[in-house]
Amino acid sequence: MKKTYLLLFSFLLIVITVKAQNLATQLKTAYAAFAKTDALKYGSVSFTVLDSKTGTLIFGEKENTGLATASTLKTITSATALELLGEDFTFKTEVFYSGEIVEGILNGDLIIKGGGDPTLGSERWDKTKKLQILNKILFSLQQKGIKIIKGNIIADASAWDTQSLPTGWIWQDIGNYYGAGTSALCWGENQFDLNFTPGKTLGSAVEIGDISKTYPFLKFVNEITTGKYGSGDNVYAYSAPYTNLIYLRGTYGIDLKKEIGLSLPEPSLAMAHDVSEFLKGNGYETKFIQSVRVPSNIKDVKPLLTITSPPLREIIYWFNKKSINLFGEQFIRTLGAKLGQNASTIEGLKVLKDFWKTKGIDPETLNIYDGSGLSPANRVNSLTMAKILAYANQQKWFKTYYDSFPLYNNQKMKSGTIANVLGYAGYAGQENNICFSLIINNYSGSAAQMRQKMYTLLNTLK
Repeated sequence: MKKTYLLLFSFLLIVITVKAQNLATQLKTAYAAFAKTDALKYGSVSFTVLDSKTGTLIFGEKENTGLATASTLKTITSATALELLGEDFTFKTEVFYSGEIVEGILNGDLIIKGGGDPTLGSERWDKTKKLQILNKILFSLQQKGIKIIKGNIIADASAWDTQSLPTGWIWQDIGNYYGAGTSALCWGENQFDLNFTPGKTLGSAVEIGDISKTYPFLKFVNEITTGKYGSGDNVYAYSAPYTNLIYLRGTYGIDLKKEIGLSLPEPSLAMAHDVSEFLKGNGYETKFIQSVRVPSNIKDVKPLLTITSPPLREIIYWFNKKSINLFGEQFIRTLGAKLGQNASTIEGLKVLKDFWKTKGIDPETLNIYDGSGLSPANRVNSLTMAKILAYANQQKWFKTYYDSFPLYNNQKMKSGTIANVLGYAGYAGQENNICFSLIINNYSGSAAQMRQKMYTLLNTLK
């Protein structure tokens, strides 16, 4: 019997080895054809394919070359968050009041203290939508018998420091929805939308829609012009954290009908405004709205409400599926807050690197400045990324991780796109026994054409 098992095991080992050798040969041929494309004449490529069960290298081409990752970096951030925070981790937002309640009158302030929840006010869950959050606050006041608030509505984001943007993010990105900065008190994924009406002729002025639907403390300098038919959305917003001035530049297609997403310079202030307006609409009197960025001297506060986020597993799903940069940056700062010295991005990245070092990953191969991949200064090689994918395959949280990957080219993989950068990282083969990372920098030609060539190469893994 033992001989039979030994023979069977040896046979299976030979079959697996032969298959791996065949795949390696096929990949070598496919990559040779891929590398001949003119679009890579001045480009750089890092490509790794591993056996995700054993971590064995099946194929590598410049696998140790560090390149800008774009959003494929999210595969590393999400794996780290799942491992160190856990699938069931939730964020908490606390609502307090100060002063005393006398005959339905609160002689004090309403204070909303953020704990880093990136889902607060998000439309992706019923429980996190703005109206749901606002109603929870209203109901908690009613339960306490509070009918009038004599003090202020205070949005307290002081749990984290004021460095809301990772170093390395560029000016052209940070005013737009995908460049929304971090905050201990997020609101609506720290973004808002604007409507536009193009002019009737090419190059004419574009008008902003109903400004009254935006926040009254924001001011816009509109320099957008009307673009030609089919030119689409080439609008960029330029702003900085905690400012109230937003410059709008670029072109808006003459035939375009689309809302444009912008980042909120101070999301906590936006939340205080929405809470105040909602309470006023429900018969409450309030004084002023206030955003607190540094630890305040508010004392003797009393708990009113705790708002709990969806579990991390659900947030990770949207993080990878829709590539929400804000979520990744909130994860990194949370790692710093929970497992490091403070809630800074720098400290969070240190926690990330220190953890992967314990798993045999050289920290020098994780030369990163953020958790989302938006910074063009990031440098990671495909071998390190593939090793982390292989590690994830063996963990109890793998299903959550795998399910969060989008489906491209009929393959489960996370994409990444920034200027002159394209990447894919994911799984293939029966029972996901193969993992891979393919990163390209400085290609020429269109992204669509380059993407199709990458698909052709990755088809070898099917």
